[in-house]
Amino acid sequence: MTVDTTALLLAEVRRLTDAVERLAGPAPAHNDLDAADCFVWVPANRFLQPVAKPNRVALTLIRGVDHVRDILHENTLRFAEGFAANNVLLWGARGMGKSSLVKAVHADVRAATGAKLKLVEVHREEIGTLPALLDILKASDCRTIVFCDDLSFDHDDTDYKSLKAALDGGIEGRPDNVLFYATSNRRHLLPRTMMENEQSTAINPSEAVEEKVSLSDRFGLWLGFYKCNQDDYLAMIDGYAEHFTLGLTREQLHREALEWATTRGGRSGRVAWQYIQDLAGRLRKPLSRD
Repeated sequence: MTVDTTALLLAEVRRLTDAVERLAGPAPAHNDLDAADCFVWVPANRFLQPVAKPNRVALTLIRGVDHVRDILHENTLRFAEGFAANNVLLWGARGMGKSSLVKAVHADVRAATGAKLKLVEVHREEIGTLPALLDILKASDCRTIVFCDDLSFDHDDTDYKSLKAALDGGIEGRPDNVLFYATSNRRHLLPRTMMENEQSTAINPSEAVEEKVSLSDRFGLWLGFYKCNQDDYLAMIDGYAEHFTLGLTREQLHREALEWATTRGGRSGRVAWQYIQDLAGRLRKPLSRD
């Protein structure tokens, strides 16, 4: 065999090796759950990406949802202490602090107990990869809340089956050291039109919807969030203004905040925070939500 032939064969072997490696995808990453308190799940290489500075507010700044706040806090506290707790679905009106509450409660319980309590965010589009994530988490000595924000399913979407198995089903079941928290605008995670269409076209309408509706039944706690009234909205404004020492009189603060809500077409925690950002900007005041 000549030198040229050998070189050609080696080049071809390298080309084939590179092609196989590309098909196999990236190698699984090393996951270090001690690297941070919060992570984002990256399923392409089975990696838990640490979040050095989570986007969250202090629990004391979340107003107008006291009842559901206390229920979520108690559930999370029991879980952090090693006792039984439920998966939680936080559903209802937009902008009322559902995801903010999850992150704030996690931080508060962790600080109060000193527990190795982790929060891992899974994007809606990656729900189908939950089994791979649970394989990683169940081998850890940390207790972990898997969190999906704005969870819902559309027609012909089958990822809900992976979520059902991860929550309660499957031969292994959910690991004892993992809970699932999700937020959604829909109580049953499905659009009403989809449920009505399946009912109208199925031979047995009740059975057609039952499988999908049973997904929300996997959550032991349903916490409802409703549009806030004016008093709750102004209490949110007052809480932010006091925390950040924004120097407006109460009368001027309320007048501006109500005008802001009118221009936005409604009142909510998100609208209150957006007004505070605008006010702080005008006053050249820095905001830090921790």
